[in-house]
Amino acid sequence: MPVLPLLSREKTVAKPGFNRWLVPPAALLVHLSIGQVYASSVYRRDLTAHFSDDWLASLLGEQTSIGLIFSIAVVFLGLSAAVFGKWVDLGGPRQAMVTAAALWTTAFLVGSLGIATEQLWLLYLGYGVIGGIGLGIGYISPVSTLIKWFPDRPGVATGMAIMGFGGGAAVASPLSAWLLGMYDPDRAEVGVASGSALASLFLTLGAIYLVAMLIGAALVRVPADGWAPEGFDKNAVATNAMITRASVSANNALRSRQFYLLWIVLFVNVTVGIGILERAEPMIQEFFPDSTAITAAAAAGFVGLLSLANMLGRFGWSSLSDKLGRKNMYMMYLGVGATGYLLLALFGASSVVVFVILTAVLLSFYGGGFATIPAYLRDMFGSFQVGAIHGRLLTAWSAAGIAGPLIINRTLDASGSGEVRAADAAFEAGDYRPALFIMVGLLLVGFVANLLVRPVDSKHHEPEEEAVAAKEEAAVAAQEVPVDAPAAGVSTPAPRPRRSPMLVFAWILAGVPLSYGIIMTGIKASQLFL
Repeated sequence: MPVLPLLSREKTVAKPGFNRWLVPPAALLVHLSIGQVYASSVYRRDLTAHFSDDWLASLLGEQTSIGLIFSIAVVFLGLSAAVFGKWVDLGGPRQAMVTAAALWTTAFLVGSLGIATEQLWLLYLGYGVIGGIGLGIGYISPVSTLIKWFPDRPGVATGMAIMGFGGGAAVASPLSAWLLGMYDPDRAEVGVASGSALASLFLTLGAIYLVAMLIGAALVRVPADGWAPEGFDKNAVATNAMITRASVSANNALRSRQFYLLWIVLFVNVTVGIGILERAEPMIQEFFPDSTAITAAAAAGFVGLLSLANMLGRFGWSSLSDKLGRKNMYMMYLGVGATGYLLLALFGASSVVVFVILTAVLLSFYGGGFATIPAYLRDMFGSFQVGAIHGRLLTAWSAAGIAGPLIINRTLDASGSGEVRAADAAFEAGDYRPALFIMVGLLLVGFVANLLVRPVDSKHHEPEEEAVAAKEEAAVAAQEVPVDAPAAGVSTPAPRPRRSPMLVFAWILAGVPLSYGIIMTGIKASQLFL
């Protein structure tokens, strides 16, 4: 049961005439906030220098110990999504978003305390464990909600929801760099920020994201039972053999071969991208240590540029999947991606332009894979319990959150090329080559797994009457069904949606920070080519 009646699913059911385009900005505000996790490499050097004497850094290695913060957060993201998937579906998105906001803010508060007291384990607990749980809950609730609002365009829907997560770093990267410079004016000269500046940064980000996520929670709505968009014909999907009209429960999905093949596909796609994202800022400086264009500000712009590619890939590629099919899109992500990582290993250090183009394209595939997988699951298993199935599949993200950074960081720690220094690049492009070759091999494994995906066997399908009964039972348990609800299985004709000032206001709230991130990313990233 929700803590407050206002947060219940019943209170978030949209009234007739509600404009479904009000939901995407609500989802964006949440995902832009939690997408900050992708901008952590902006202050990675600062954290490395700050905790260089910590016992965990001595035990695990400087690169691995700091990379572990990100890995723990991603591990708990996947685990919490798997554990709380059904709770999110039953309790509704508003309850989930408020919970995610509280946890994500607490993550920054505890992380700030860890920085102030020079206790790295507090960052593991705060930003890693608590923040990771908030990430998982905050991640799946907008996705499952938008899938319900856009059954006619599932790829576009998941792209709109998840592009905010990729774009979060485009906002947080320049914002974090600016805040660190404001809190510690000597950072540009010294090379790293002071501990007090880092602690202040965490406190500021926590406050900003709390407000943004609560606004998103206030705006979100779920469609009434039986609702369908005007002109939508659910029978049209019957012509595509890879899109089922049947229902598969979360438990039965775990018994199917398709679930585990898609788990491998997602694991591979995330592993190869997340290793680069987690280390993006120092990576470009280490590939081009003699380039005067790769300043700290330009490197931060590179992080934002990758975030922008990640974001655009989430919307663009997933939208294209509505036309080309999910399986075909993953053939591109994994097959062309393998070629891209091979080129990055062999020729990435030849020029800044080559490096930036290759990494941007590869990160667009990474983002596209994230946004396409919910629609892929809907195609395979139906929309019956797609939120819970998606949550369980995100355990692949947990595993990849360990594997990706570990492959990169352990390779570097074992390279013996030198110790991390505050202002100097410690590693060279050649030190990354073994890890990049490993990524190529993983992508080929994922490519084969995707080729083996076939429609789910009918033995895993739910009898239609049982699926309807289970849906009605869940609705009653969540206290969402009004007395005059339509009969099960009957679509309610959608009244013409209302246009209101709130719709404009919501898009401005989501669009302004996103526009800021894009503009600042362009300004800072342009320094890479001067």
